[in-house]
Amino acid sequence: MRYTLYIYIIAVLLLLAGCKPKAVVPSQYSQLQEEANIYPDYANLIVPPNIAPLNFMVCDTLADAFVAHLQGKSQELLVSAGKDGKIQMDMAEWKHMLSCCKGTDISVSIYARRGDRWYCYKPYTLSVAEEPVDAFLSYRLIQPSYELYRQLGIYQRNLTNWDVHTIYENNREFENSVNHCINCHNYRSNSSADMLFHVRSNYGGTVIVQNGKAHKVQMKDSTIITAGVYPSWHPHENLVAFSTNKTGQAFHIYHPEKLEVMDESSDLLLYDVTKNEVSHIIRTPNDLETFPCWSPDGKTLYYCNANVTSLLNPSLPDSTRTQQLMIRYDSIYYNLMSVTFDAKSRQFGEPKLEVDAASEHKSISVPRVSPDSRYVLYTQGDYGQFHIWHKSADLWVKELQTGKCYALTAANSKDAESFHSWSSNGRWIVFASRRMDGNYSRAFLAYFDKNGQAHKAFVIPQEDPEMNVLLLKSFNVPELTKDAVSISTADITKCIYETEAVNAKYIPTAATFRYQKPKAEVGQDAITGASPRNKK
Repeated sequence: MRYTLYIYIIAVLLLLAGCKPKAVVPSQYSQLQEEANIYPDYANLIVPPNIAPLNFMVCDTLADAFVAHLQGKSQELLVSAGKDGKIQMDMAEWKHMLSCCKGTDISVSIYARRGDRWYCYKPYTLSVAEEPVDAFLSYRLIQPSYELYRQLGIYQRNLTNWDVHTIYENNREFENSVNHCINCHNYRSNSSADMLFHVRSNYGGTVIVQNGKAHKVQMKDSTIITAGVYPSWHPHENLVAFSTNKTGQAFHIYHPEKLEVMDESSDLLLYDVTKNEVSHIIRTPNDLETFPCWSPDGKTLYYCNANVTSLLNPSLPDSTRTQQLMIRYDSIYYNLMSVTFDAKSRQFGEPKLEVDAASEHKSISVPRVSPDSRYVLYTQGDYGQFHIWHKSADLWVKELQTGKCYALTAANSKDAESFHSWSSNGRWIVFASRRMDGNYSRAFLAYFDKNGQAHKAFVIPQEDPEMNVLLLKSFNVPELTKDAVSISTADITKCIYETEAVNAKYIPTAATFRYQKPKAEVGQDAITGASPRNKK
């Protein structure tokens, strides 16, 4: 009897679902000249042909019902919504439409019912690109807690649907004895076959995954400032470039950007994964080298460099270095640099200045070379090297053949853009931006065309379009890959908790480069280097 009742209930539910009114375009409506207020902003975009549905909310408090009509190349998609205005599209219907409309446009019309009358907003367009985006996006979710990491994790989202895989989480429920930070996940050439990330504090080390297995290493030596950070896999050799940084946080009292993450000192390291050996690439006292990045052919290493000699008072002891730099935090400017690399001899050339941002009182971070080697994508802000809170931080590129540098204006916003990466075909970039609310960073995609121009950026879609309002964590370090991470969360957890990190052998090299320091500003103080605009 109970089994029969269950069958009856299921049959009724299926019948009700089948009887749900089908969305239809209103037969009578008034045309509005205003555009619909939709969240997220998905109007007039270039989108990948393999992206998940761009679900959105129509924000109209006067309306209690909505219909979205997508029309393109003999295909149409109709979706209805109630008072909440949530337009959530069927996955199969959306994918069929994108497949049919690849390389063409889709027109989107939104209808809203106010009282007993229907209105149609001004239509907008979705242009479907020929080129797909890499299907998998890895990112860290972190609370903006500054001092405490508590619960955070590294995850991988399938951008073609709603699937999210947990690569690793430190604490589902907070336990101080096992508390640790995880960061700097990185892959080789848009493939998850070779990956790594760092574990800080308890159970610390760099977790390296190759051939489906994970192991943990430490890079320690009296000559190495701290463990390696900001990694970049060599595209062909089993090598990883790291920077080693002594960083600290300074908190502003009145400044709207909340805090400054500042380098006190930093160098560049080369780690041989096969031999478990580490050596210096560049080691200098007053040049801060950070954010290494290999070119696709592996013959050039790009990085950022700031010379701080003019900011330090030679009459003061070294113990005051942190305080001196902290006072002058907004006068630390990083240039874009490069060094050549010979894989056979493992030798690096002399540093070359690629972009002189310091002379313009600007600062560069996170260089990333396009897969076709035509462009270096980087973030440029007013100062410093950790731009995630800097509202001045925008995406820029240098065209390597011509040397031309320019901002990607269409993709930028009035808030911070940071930590970007390329899709393997070079037609898409992903980056973190705080443009939605000024506090939480979200992952945005933008089309990068064959002429070197980026187009309007859009936040990665979610099944529930309200998710970006409800999620009180930031997306950090978005990285695109062609394939999914195959190693299990359990195997990574076992590596972290049950194995000791193996110390890498340090190999001394003649790796001290003296990059010529920038000329002092006109009017600088001869002792402190302070310019008139910074002196009190």
